[in-house]
Amino acid sequence: MVKRLGYAGNWRRAGLGLAVVALWLFQGETAVAGQLFKRHAKPDASGADENKGVTASQPPAFSIPVEPLGFYAPGAFYTGLRESLVSLDFLDENRLLFTFRAPGLIHRTTPGEEERQIRAEVLSLPQGNLETEALWTLHDHERYLWMLHDGHFLLRDQDTVKEGNAKLELRPLLQFPGPILWMEMDPGQQLLITDSHEPGDVKPQKGEVGSPSTAEASVSTDISGATGQRDIVLRILDRASGRVRLVSRVRTAVHLPANSEGYIETLHGSGQDWTLNLDYFTGGSKILGRLPSLCQPPIEFVSQEVAVVNTCAADTGRRLVALSTQGHRLWEADSPPTQIWPLLVMSPDGSRIARETLSLEHAVDGFTHSLDAQDIKGQLVEVFDATGGTLVLKAPASPLLDGGGNVAISPSGKRVAVLNAGAIQIYDLAAPQTAQPNLKPTAP
Repeated sequence: MVKRLGYAGNWRRAGLGLAVVALWLFQGETAVAGQLFKRHAKPDASGADENKGVTASQPPAFSIPVEPLGFYAPGAFYTGLRESLVSLDFLDENRLLFTFRAPGLIHRTTPGEEERQIRAEVLSLPQGNLETEALWTLHDHERYLWMLHDGHFLLRDQDTVKEGNAKLELRPLLQFPGPILWMEMDPGQQLLITDSHEPGDVKPQKGEVGSPSTAEASVSTDISGATGQRDIVLRILDRASGRVRLVSRVRTAVHLPANSEGYIETLHGSGQDWTLNLDYFTGGSKILGRLPSLCQPPIEFVSQEVAVVNTCAADTGRRLVALSTQGHRLWEADSPPTQIWPLLVMSPDGSRIARETLSLEHAVDGFTHSLDAQDIKGQLVEVFDATGGTLVLKAPASPLLDGGGNVAISPSGKRVAVLNAGAIQIYDLAAPQTAQPNLKPTAP
């Protein structure tokens, strides 16, 4: 199974020298996990217990209270588990899709599996009127919803992917031979990248996506370094047709930052040096540059031409570096060592990026230090222009949701929604920056 606190592994494609290094966002322990806390608590409208000293850089244009919608804040029990408990998304500029775990009894179906209820609500802006609602039954704790650019969305549950619309009507899209552990898309949302758990004796049935033995292309070598059987299948599929473009068996789940042309791999050199390599689906590769980092830096594509790299420094925390597929460094944004567990949210048009982190009372060693609930003072959201890196919004978020899902950017990039202090707060922003910044090579 995928480890909850990140990703691990890499792989190589025969003939093209394809190597994808999986990226751990954070590894660590939490002292609160496993303790007996209330799983849900009535939301505190004042936010007094969280985000001490954190204030927004501007007031929200309007807010929608969430208690009348049936939302109750998860308790401290969930801190550190990185579970997906909420998903906040824009259907368009004037409608939100708000989904969250409905409080109630946990239904166990088989050992190790829990059945949970997710409430889905479509809200019109600015009044927050409820247009339609639904109740979904899901069977794991990982991310379950991905918004599409046309107002539709993908809903994942175990081994199935469904497509939904603004009326919350669902239709089957893809069926996998085993449970899906990880899923992501390229910025254009033409490709679907998945990791699914499929031991060698599991054979695809009629109507399921292709296996390593039936797909057009395959990867025969796994250089992840992880021990155990190669029971996870990594696929790149055409989202609309389900046709498998590339498939491989690997030992652990892989995060694959891809655009329509290829994907970026991170290759470790000497010391803190990492080489960023763009491997093309059609063959060949291109070095985008080199960056220093104490950790293997996670990479995300913001748009077809821009990717962001989250590097680690010894005493200065994290550094977000934006680079172009032409090999130019566009901008940088530092975060102090008191900001941990970064999560990124992109606007659909690639114009803006939201970085969300937990704020600590003091700096900790993120790889060895046990984290106690008392160490956390809040959750911070920072929104940047993707082109020039201008910080356009800083705002608190509460309750603490270290699995994300509590921040959304509208299709135009002009609105940001943040779940905070018992409400969905909507911030109106100026149009995103479009001018190109001063470019420089991507090298230490």
